[in-house]
Amino acid sequence: MGTVGDCYDNAMMESFRDTLQLELLDTKQWKTRNQLANAIFEWIEC
Repeated sequence: MGTVGDCYDNAMMESFRDTLQLELLDTKQWKTRNQLANAIFEWIEC
């Protein structure tokens, strides 16, 4: 992590979020919040 105001502070988290969005969240519509939570858990752990 950098200093306050450093443009790289959030780069790792933004990269993770973007990858999650592309590989999992944009692939289908989730009917329940529980289904989504389970899919995210499985995606991270596997």
